[in-house]
Amino acid sequence: MFPQKKKKKVDYEALNSALMRIPRMDVVVARSLIDMGIREIYDLQGRAPEILFEEARKKNQALVDTHIRFFRMAVYYAECESPEQSKLHPDEWN
Repeated sequence: MFPQKKKKKVDYEALNSALMRIPRMDVVVARSLIDMGIREIYDLQGRAPEILFEEARKKNQALVDTHIRFFRMAVYYAECESPEQSKLHPDEWN
């Protein structure tokens, strides 16, 4: 009688990855980083967020331009021993 709703696919690998320890990290961005071989936060140290974004965009066309802020925030978090709380929000990285 009622059409069945399709269940959304949940990316458990990305959700359970070390990258999700970065505050306010987006699951789509975490999946993109994992697909590029970046599985740990320390793998982001010394990397250019813009280049990471371009590499991720080649593999996943669904990434929108606004996702670059998550790449910038993630690299900042990886490189800073004690990151400022105000910079741990993607809106700070436009």
